[in-house]
Amino acid sequence: MDLPCVEWQKHVEQKWSRLTPDEKKCFSSLLDIDEVFDFGLSQIIQEDVDFLSGISKDYPVQKDLERAARCRKEGNSRFKARDYTAAVLHYSQGVCHASLSSEQLSLCYANRSAALFHLHRYRECLEDIDRALNHGYPSHLKHKLQDRRAQCLNHFPNGTEGLNTAKQEAGHQAEVVCSRTNSTKPNPKSPNSQQQNGSALGSCLSAGLSVCFSPEKGRHLVATTGIAAGEVILEDRAYSCVLIPGMGGGRREETEEAGRVFGTEVRHCHQCLGETVSPVPCEGCSYARYCSEGCRRGAWEWHHRWECPIGAELSTAGVMSQLALRVALKAGVKEVLKAREPIRDADNDSKLIREKISSKNSSSKPITEKMRPKKKNSGSSDATSTEPEVNDPSAYYHGDSYLSVYHLLPHLNGHAPSQRFLCSVTIATLYLRLRQAGPPPVSWERGGASESRKCSKQSQAPEEGEGWAPELSLLGSVALRHMLQLRCNAQAVSLLRDTGDFTAVQSTQEVRIATAIFPTLSILNHSCCPNTSLNFRTSHLVSPQPDQGSAGEPVSTGPEACSAPVSVSAGVAVSIRASRDICPGQEILHCYGPHSSRMVLCERRRLLQEQYHFLCICQACSLGQGEGPDTHLHCGKCKGPVKCSVDGAGWCVCVRSSCGHRVSRSELDLRLQEVKVHLEQAVDLLETDRPDQSVRLLQRAVSQAGVFLKDTHFLQGQLADAMARAYSTMGEWRGAASQLERSVLTIRSQYGEDSIELGRQLFKLAQLHFNGGFPAPALSVISRARRLLSLHCGPHCPEIQELQAMEDCLQGVL
Repeated sequence: MDLPCVEWQKHVEQKWSRLTPDEKKCFSSLLDIDEVFDFGLSQIIQEDVDFLSGISKDYPVQKDLERAARCRKEGNSRFKARDYTAAVLHYSQGVCHASLSSEQLSLCYANRSAALFHLHRYRECLEDIDRALNHGYPSHLKHKLQDRRAQCLNHFPNGTEGLNTAKQEAGHQAEVVCSRTNSTKPNPKSPNSQQQNGSALGSCLSAGLSVCFSPEKGRHLVATTGIAAGEVILEDRAYSCVLIPGMGGGRREETEEAGRVFGTEVRHCHQCLGETVSPVPCEGCSYARYCSEGCRRGAWEWHHRWECPIGAELSTAGVMSQLALRVALKAGVKEVLKAREPIRDADNDSKLIREKISSKNSSSKPITEKMRPKKKNSGSSDATSTEPEVNDPSAYYHGDSYLSVYHLLPHLNGHAPSQRFLCSVTIATLYLRLRQAGPPPVSWERGGASESRKCSKQSQAPEEGEGWAPELSLLGSVALRHMLQLRCNAQAVSLLRDTGDFTAVQSTQEVRIATAIFPTLSILNHSCCPNTSLNFRTSHLVSPQPDQGSAGEPVSTGPEACSAPVSVSAGVAVSIRASRDICPGQEILHCYGPHSSRMVLCERRRLLQEQYHFLCICQACSLGQGEGPDTHLHCGKCKGPVKCSVDGAGWCVCVRSSCGHRVSRSELDLRLQEVKVHLEQAVDLLETDRPDQSVRLLQRAVSQAGVFLKDTHFLQGQLADAMARAYSTMGEWRGAASQLERSVLTIRSQYGEDSIELGRQLFKLAQLHFNGGFPAPALSVISRARRLLSLHCGPHCPEIQELQAMEDCLQGVL
């Protein structure tokens, strides 16, 4: 949920409607974000804060012992059915809902350790055993845990010594963040890492890149040397990120709890986004959970100690509001004041962009004088309608520091006045709620906010919280700036997730799990046919020493204690690779979402204009690339091409004069929907172990679809893919391979010869041939799949390793 919930949006809409015309005019004319925030703050009364808290009851985050007991009971049921993965998920829910001093917490930990043991997760099992014992596990049951501990240690060479070695190796792997790179060397002149509030940020630019500026494009990256397809050209780490709640994608039998699907907030660490089977809960709320003590401590130190008391309100306010506030909390007043100071040439943290790249990029030029206003015509979220002066931060490259985040353009005038008002009132209300929840954040307690911000007229707001000086409303103003920036600069973080229990054919889908903001990635401009591909990965914080007090008791990292800052690098990182050869002088481009292979030209331009405030003139748009849905239809009578009305209504008519057959658009849509329903029903049959019934239903759907859909239509590909999965489940390998090859043709037609989508489909085809015992076809497909997966994901991705293992096995047979 990126935006606030509907109830809050309607509440703010009513406040906007009650403003007088003069007040609306005054607000719409404001050009300073501090003033926009002050206006929103002035409109808020205590009833608004209470209303937000009231509707937040639909997003409970408090501990709940009854809920914990129900989760443990459901986990026990799944455990008895030997569904250990589902049992772990339910026990983890129980762990998060149980209060710190309750016996329920120790019971959930103990039961989860049993499920982890059956999943062969012995290290995690031992950790849960220790947690159960440390949280008051009943004395008369402790012998069970001791026996389980002994069984676990038997699975480690040399017992306890082997376990310690395994922990050290796991910690080392977690700290290695940028290990998956090719021969590209980082630019020694670029800022590779900086310490920021205990967080090690890292951004590595290839030596063959230069950061440039032009009035039309803003800051952007240009190749100064040739870059080969597959090369890593940029490594960047998110400054901050927030999980998107409720995004599922897992296997059905693992994810249902009384009809509710387990989402990303259950499966992923809330600090580093890493997937975890045994999360460590926040001690103050039931929502936040982490993959390790290190991540829990890091999150608590940087932001969660202030988010925890208002977690329900943050969920109500939406992901963008939470991320904006999180960025401001993490930065702190010192970094914010530094960012608000005028940029000077002598500033070592920023570099004035002076390079001229080549005649091909003559619009990118050095900033040497005050420039005249120009109209923007670039597909850039960093572009602006007027050119900056020499001391304008938008003409500088700030590396991977907070400065890069702060100086992303908020496009204040690009947002409709009512939208600006929604953002302003939402952030102001959260600011007041934060002020009521306790003292100011430590990072904002250093006095000096008034050095930068003049005290403006404040509203008749609720009574000041302890230690909250009026000038600390700068925190709200900065959070509002970030919220406005995020509309154009937020980056969706997506990972592949297994969606079915089909051992013969991997079934995955790309799931958006989080929203993040990246300091350097944000510089890249958009293209509907980009020359790069993005690959995300995660790493977690590692506690250097066991979290033990003087008496061997666990050290609290929750609301009752304050731990020391953690400095080990963690979080989500992204690798940007060249998806094709890039010549010197060419701009480095990536796709903001609308892609020429997935969306028609008019729809792409509409979406980009609405969200990013520019008319896209990339190569794909200039050439009119982007096929419409009618491209893959044919005449139901003669199989010839058809032409449909532009507005999507009316008739689809065969273009052959000898035929002239026509069908209404409404009838065509009805047929499409019927095929989609049959496909969904067939997949449901597959997931309930009825592949023979699934095949019969799919055959009927294929017959229906063939009347009006070409083999290249995406729905034909989905039908073929489902048919392949059904055949492979029944062990009919030749039939499965034949169907998947049909799907490959569809993917190639839709996404292109060098697409990652084709690479993933070929990977599945290689699995089929391998499992079916067809070595020659398997080796042929393996080489094609390896090339595409290496191009987009690098030579060390898990799929490449699996392909290599299959190839080694097959070559041994041949």
